[in-house]
Amino acid sequence: MSFFAKRFTKTVAGQHLLSGTVRQMSLVAKVLRYGEFGEPAKVLRLQEEPVPEPKDGEVLIRTLGAPINPADINTIQGKYPVKPTFPAVGGNECVGEVVAIGGGGGGGGASLKVGDRVVPFATGLGTWRSHAIYSAGQLMKVPAGIDVAEAATITVNPCTGYRMLKDFVSLEAGDTVIQNGANSACGQAIIQLCRAWNIECVGVVRDRPEFGQLKDYLKGLGAAEILTEEELRTTKLFRDGIFRKPKLALNCVGGKNALEMSRQLDQAGVMVTYGGMSREPVTVPTASLIFKDLRFVGFWMTRWTKENAASPARAEMFNELFGLIDRGALKAPAHEMIAFDEYISAVTNALNIQGFVGKKYIFKF
Repeated sequence: MSFFAKRFTKTVAGQHLLSGTVRQMSLVAKVLRYGEFGEPAKVLRLQEEPVPEPKDGEVLIRTLGAPINPADINTIQGKYPVKPTFPAVGGNECVGEVVAIGGGGGGGGASLKVGDRVVPFATGLGTWRSHAIYSAGQLMKVPAGIDVAEAATITVNPCTGYRMLKDFVSLEAGDTVIQNGANSACGQAIIQLCRAWNIECVGVVRDRPEFGQLKDYLKGLGAAEILTEEELRTTKLFRDGIFRKPKLALNCVGGKNALEMSRQLDQAGVMVTYGGMSREPVTVPTASLIFKDLRFVGFWMTRWTKENAASPARAEMFNELFGLIDRGALKAPAHEMIAFDEYISAVTNALNIQGFVGKKYIFKF
């Protein structure tokens, strides 16, 4: 008898499935889909579709939380390097609960059981849906005790920060890292990772009326200092030896902001660019290349994931990240859980610049 035909009483996505029926029961998923590029609020459509029974090697999950990332918005707009096949489902991260395992739990799903919490670590799967069937090999079990917000946001920003801090410069306790966009979700993860590894993290943010409140919040996460873009131009933090000159600069803004950060780098320092929020190019002074021997490189987490899906480095990274979360050293960014049905409000707010300054919107189901 199939999973859907068994006699049982179960609550799935708020619907009570009555016992006493032997016909195949139809589980309906809500899916946020789009058929053309454009502004998310205009092109996204909330649809319903039946969920098939998982086959051997497949796992059916009920989604618990799925965040809205800047890359998700850019993908829907058609501005991201990855171009989906239409019709496409939005989203690239989620955490879900295992509802059923095809083939009686075999076919690669033997390590998972019903009730486990999992995250998909493959990219481009389309996670803005209430239920989904994934290959067992696309899922990673989340340790018990990890909250929905931390689990739903683990595979993009914390991993991006982790790799940039580990892969480009050999950092030691007491070294300094400088980053712009320090109040972004990735920036908040970087601050916490630096604190956990005893690295001084100096963050740069745009000036704003609530700058003092934001500064206190980021320093509470572990930032050594927070500067406005204007303060960065005249700071004496490194010149006067208050902090060591940065070995590493992490850039998600570009333009003049990135240029000012590069001027603070130590000899043979490295700037890693992983975003371009200002939509302005990174300008590299010739003297910085010749006389300071600076390096300017780029990083894209999607590429790293594809190239290292089965590598020991990936397993080591997640083990360490989950360990940090477990002991309270790494928390989800400031966020708001929002009902899936309220997707228009969520994606509209995420489009505003305010949506990218620390508040992460996470769909709840």
